[in-house]
Amino acid sequence: MAPSRGLKKKGRGKPFAKRRKVFHRRKVCRFCADTSIEINYKAPKTLKYFITERGKIIPRRISGTCAKHQRKLSLEIKRARMIALLPFVGNAGHF
Repeated sequence: MAPSRGLKKKGRGKPFAKRRKVFHRRKVCRFCADTSIEINYKAPKTLKYFITERGKIIPRRISGTCAKHQRKLSLEIKRARMIALLPFVGNAGHF
C-alpha cells in the first residue's frame, strides 16, 4: 500500500487551528439610499463609477447595487455607449 501523503491520522500532529470568522460589511445600493441620484445615459459622470478601466460593467456583487438598479444601470450604460458618451473598450494600449 502506498504511503499517505500529507494526510494526518486523528490524534497525531498539531490540532487544527480555529479559523477566525470574517464579517463583511453589507454593501448598500447608492440609488436606493439616495433617491436624488438618477440613472440616466445623459450623465456619464454617474455611470463611469460602474465601469472598469477596460470598459466592462461592474457586477452588482462588487458595486453593491440592488437588482432593480443594476438592470437599469446596465441599460443606461449601453445607451451611453451607443451615442459615444462612454467607451465600449477602455485603454487598449498594452498590446
